[in-house]
Amino acid sequence: MQTSYSVARIRDAERQALASGRRLMPLAGAAAARFVAARAGPQAPVLAVAGPGNNGGDALEAATLLRAMGRDVRVLLPAGAQGLPADAARAHAGWVAAGGSTLSVPEPGFVPGLVIDGLFGIGLNRPLGAGWQALVDTVNGWGVPVLALDVPSGIDADTGKALGRPIRARWTLSFIARARGLAHAPADVLGESHVDTLGVAMPEEGGA
Repeated sequence: MQTSYSVARIRDAERQALASGRRLMPLAGAAAARFVAARAGPQAPVLAVAGPGNNGGDALEAATLLRAMGRDVRVLLPAGAQGLPADAARAHAGWVAAGGSTLSVPEPGFVPGLVIDGLFGIGLNRPLGAGWQALVDTVNGWGVPVLALDVPSGIDADTGKALGRPIRARWTLSFIARARGLAHAPADVLGESHVDTLGVAMPEEGGA
């Protein structure tokens, strides 16, 4: 059984790593890009759905690297680039500098081969708003494989409670450590659970 941790504990480990000079977002993006490249055919179009926080930045980093591999990658950034946190804004700038553009709504008639869910990660603690819920419903309606970064969007990372109708992931890739709510999330939402520590150590005591 995988050890899992509260969001507060994961955030503490993240802050300590950042304070030591580690740049975690590029590492998370690289881990996600490797994960996708190993599981999606080279011709499969990838849609990175990026939210307004650092989870969206992870998805943007992954998109930039997948584009560099020659993949067909598109980015959906519903809330726009204004107001992104500093690291996520840098990831967005990197995507644009690499020749990428962003969409605010899904392209009519376009169905991707794989979706990267970078909407909310461990940061969501309230029900999905109507617009976000509609987007999640659209992604689920495509019926394509979804890689959720950290936590499937629409799941409370501490409790595993659904905050609306969540993304149904085929795989969930947690960064640093697995949030304890994933131990309680429905299997058809979580999919296969994977962890990439990004080289950040978590103490074993106190796991939930």
